[in-house]
Amino acid sequence: MLKSCDVRGCGSVRLFLFSNFILFFTLRIKAKMASGAVANAPPAGGANDVSLEEPKKMTREDWRKKKELEEQRKLGNAPAEVDEEGKDINPHIPQYISSVPWYIDPSKRPTLKHQRPQPEKQKQYNSSGDWYKRGVQEHAVATRYRKGACENCGALTHKKKDCMERPRKVGAKYTGMNIAPDEHVQPQLMFDYDGKRDRWNGYNPEEHMKIVEEYSKVDLAKRTLKAQKLQEELASGKLEQVERDHNSEDEDEDKYADDIDMPGQNFDSKRRITVRNLRIREDIAKYLRNLDPNSAYYDPKTRAMRENPYANTGKNPDEVGYAGDNFVRYTGDTISMAQTQLFAWEAYDKGSEVHLQADPTKLELLYKSFKVKKEDFKAQQKESILEKYGGQEHLDAPPAELLLAQTEDYVEYSRHGTVIKGQEKAIACSKYEEDVKINNHTCIWGSYWKEGKWGYKCCHSFVKYSYCTGEAGKEIANTEASLMEEQPEEAEHMTKPKTLMEIHQEKQKEKKKKKHKKSSNSDSEGEEKKKQEKLKKALNAEEARLLHIKEIMQLDERKRPYNSQYETREPTEEEMEAYRMKRQRPDDPMASFLGQ
Repeated sequence: MLKSCDVRGCGSVRLFLFSNFILFFTLRIKAKMASGAVANAPPAGGANDVSLEEPKKMTREDWRKKKELEEQRKLGNAPAEVDEEGKDINPHIPQYISSVPWYIDPSKRPTLKHQRPQPEKQKQYNSSGDWYKRGVQEHAVATRYRKGACENCGALTHKKKDCMERPRKVGAKYTGMNIAPDEHVQPQLMFDYDGKRDRWNGYNPEEHMKIVEEYSKVDLAKRTLKAQKLQEELASGKLEQVERDHNSEDEDEDKYADDIDMPGQNFDSKRRITVRNLRIREDIAKYLRNLDPNSAYYDPKTRAMRENPYANTGKNPDEVGYAGDNFVRYTGDTISMAQTQLFAWEAYDKGSEVHLQADPTKLELLYKSFKVKKEDFKAQQKESILEKYGGQEHLDAPPAELLLAQTEDYVEYSRHGTVIKGQEKAIACSKYEEDVKINNHTCIWGSYWKEGKWGYKCCHSFVKYSYCTGEAGKEIANTEASLMEEQPEEAEHMTKPKTLMEIHQEKQKEKKKKKHKKSSNSDSEGEEKKKQEKLKKALNAEEARLLHIKEIMQLDERKRPYNSQYETREPTEEEMEAYRMKRQRPDDPMASFLGQ
């Protein structure tokens, strides 16, 4: 009976909970419908206001279609999605980057506008032509002192402590005279990265004309003085007309000798020696041949441009004046010599005794015969293949360069990075000229070294731009060296004998020195005693410090005192010596016996 009652009570409770759940669910649906009607109604502020309605949940079918469309776009079968500005969106960009939050854009269209720099947040920079104003305002000059102006000069743009004028005995505030003009109010300029580093910003090219005019006036004054001097000499009869013309021509030649000299030569009219410069100044610089930043790279340190600067312009390298450093290295006999060296190495490995430097003629003949045999073998192999399989008509076709109007430079590398086939990049060499022999020398400068000086081995000369004198120069250098060695010996023999007075004075000086040494020895003994006493005191203080440290280390950490009253000063020499003597070293084998 009890069991049936319990079952009936449980059923009633279940029925009550189920009815309450249905009631709550219906109320919730009504509330959502009411909120949806309010959200769909037009707002009072206008039709352009953004509503914060959450996005509706997509069905499974819509989600599947969306994923299929994304896959097709990634494969390139479907056109890319377009943002609000009409730009294509890369389908490989993740969704969390391209999608806009629903609370920002109600249209919810994918875009990348929120990922780009916003124009309202970009800084506004001044143009490259803007610069600070120079000088003072000359159009308006005050005639009396104005309130708030500088008390010294009377300018309104600064105060007395910032005034750059000489301090007056009585300032303009009290005299009201000689009021200085006001300076310009400087603008607040804000430049970008390039503007801050523009070294010519604010430069006025007209200022250079002042220097040109000054030099022209000096040159004109020199010419007038020279003409007056020649006229006076001609009038006095010292100089004839023919001699005057001849001398003027010689002077003009000496004056303009640099202009008439060969390119790259510096002419000195006094020494009559030509000196080679680093590069010919009349030639165009390598970095000015093609101003495209994507063209060949120019190394400013070595002054090298290895690649062709006209590579992307369509010009033929043979017709251009400069086609890069690599073009020079890989033209002419350079490639043939490298091939000959390679053939010599391969022939030596196969048993042939040939060498490029030892037997160049033998190697050249052997290489020529090898090339002829190789070409004959290739021709025979080609003919045998054509006879067996045919296909001669395909070989008579025009080359691929004419058919496709393009070429391809093939370079094959090994797994270690070395070039197997093709053209290797050039190695950077020194910018200085090597093995240059000047002024009839047979050896280079620096081939001879003696007594800390460099020279020429051929003539033992230590002057860099001297002419070679050969064996005669060596003999002169040897005789000078022998004379320099004999001079000190002669100087010793030529010393004058000392007088009795000089000998007596030297003896008196020696006696004084001995007395001074004795007194200094007694003083040093007293100083040593003082040092020993100081060292004993320092040793006692060090022992006391070590005992104090030992006692503190035995205490608990929470009961140890603070070191706030500890005196901080530089230790003396005696204290450092006592510390070194009392310091225990763990690597010392006698460290365990120190405490006994």
